[in-house]
Amino acid sequence: MDVTSRLEWHPLLKDPTACRSVKPRTCGLTMVMDKGLGLHAFEDLLQTSAPYIDLLKIGFGTTPLYPTDLLKRKLELARQHQIAIMPGGTFLEVAVAQDAVPDFFDTIRRLGFTAIEVSDGTIELERSVRNDLIRRGREAGMTVFTEYGKKLWGSTINTEQLLETVLIDVQQGASLVTIEARESGAGVGIFDANGQCRDEELHNIVGQLPDPKRILWEAPQKQQQIDLLKALGTSVNLGNIAPQDIYSLESLRRGLRSDTFCFPQK
Repeated sequence: MDVTSRLEWHPLLKDPTACRSVKPRTCGLTMVMDKGLGLHAFEDLLQTSAPYIDLLKIGFGTTPLYPTDLLKRKLELARQHQIAIMPGGTFLEVAVAQDAVPDFFDTIRRLGFTAIEVSDGTIELERSVRNDLIRRGREAGMTVFTEYGKKLWGSTINTEQLLETVLIDVQQGASLVTIEARESGAGVGIFDANGQCRDEELHNIVGQLPDPKRILWEAPQKQQQIDLLKALGTSVNLGNIAPQDIYSLESLRRGLRSDTFCFPQK
């Protein structure tokens, strides 16, 4: 008999918060950004971290740069591990700017993507165009994520505009709305030039959201993740997580790091 097969950690050693759910999750989602992992690195990533990854974004407009066979294999592996995988929203913005939207949807569907991101971080999108992109994604059988915010340094959040965007996007069929913070997590959205969270602005936004679980916060830096977890709880959706930071974030979610240490109730 294989004795090691019966080895299990006590539940409160594995998750002191006793709150972490397993996949498929509806909240507490982690979105990872892939900026060019090779196949072996991608396989290693999923072997160790698949239970902790819910969404995976092929960053920026890198999707067409991959050899087709390699890209299709990565998509297949993601699907096997219950990970929604999508091209970066910037790539769809390129398709809009180049008047190639039908080709974009046809190709990503045939490649095997399971999700899309509709964003306007670089270009301007009329509301009707945004609605049409969401509709096209849904009709292609994909999960649709949208994004609010500009990538331009110094861009801030207009709370009224954000609330309207979230309301309409969800009505149109978006599953989640992402708050832009870029790869750097500095000088954009709720983060200042040093990457510090503007707490008052965060609480003002969250206090007006009808359903905070519909929001995914891009938070590439450790302190940003800590701040959002402490402010919004372990069920907060977080994105733009680097592959090497997945275990760090999962430990933070579960109270397995000093920063979010979970003290037993007396």
